[in-house]
Amino acid sequence: MTKNQPAEGPQDVVYQVRLPLSKRTIDLVAGLIRRRRNQLGTRWRKLAPGAQAVIVLAVLRHDQRLADMAGGNHVSAATVRRWVLEVLTLLSAHAPRLDRALKKIARRGGVVVLLDGTLVRTRRRTGVDNRKNFSGKHKAHGLLFLALTDEKGNLIWISAAKPGRSSEITAARHNKITGHLREAGLGALADLGFVGLDDDPDDAVIITGRKATRNHRLTNAEKEANRLLNRERAAVEHGFANLKSWRFLTKIRMNARYATTLLRALLVLANTEVHK
Repeated sequence: MTKNQPAEGPQDVVYQVRLPLSKRTIDLVAGLIRRRRNQLGTRWRKLAPGAQAVIVLAVLRHDQRLADMAGGNHVSAATVRRWVLEVLTLLSAHAPRLDRALKKIARRGGVVVLLDGTLVRTRRRTGVDNRKNFSGKHKAHGLLFLALTDEKGNLIWISAAKPGRSSEITAARHNKITGHLREAGLGALADLGFVGLDDDPDDAVIITGRKATRNHRLTNAEKEANRLLNRERAAVEHGFANLKSWRFLTKIRMNARYATTLLRALLVLANTEVHK
């Protein structure tokens, strides 16, 4: 290297990554963005609705860092963050309500739905306010969500976020799930975490297995009944798997107040992919 020759520094290299999503999903998001821009009367944006949709979907699907996506598309990280929040808000508005979701299943001739809960992990933050998000069951910080699926495991509803220390049965009572099930004429299969949820044993709509206690060991018949119930409930895990294929849920780094909006938006996206 000569005296006047500048030293070579790091260079930005842009690379391509496959985005395994259907055209239907991309068109859905791009259409929502386009309609929103028309409502606002936006005259100019840095990128077209389709390009913005692809960037947001890449963030949600692959958990791409905002700064990385920003640098590769000549925008700021703040702009990508704003785009993500905008799309999440637009999508979550299309998430089904609990009563409407159950009535839709009943109209199709359904008899039961599958009920379960999951913990979506969040960053561990300092302060007293974050202590309620620690789950003693999972030994991790996170937010609790309940979900309902049909018999095939297709997600039909997701609850609002509850602190990680909350129990599934408390969250179910808060959402009045038993009342909505009775109103729709449906039953629900659930795991042992929901034992005691149904307060009307003569007209039970929540079907759970039997729990062994210190004074009562399960009989062979009760064990077999639990196995049959678990086999029927297995499909609910497919619904959670479809949801968590969006790697943005690996650990939520955004503000927890957006968690409900995020999960309901991903419910819409997951169903769009499953029913493509």
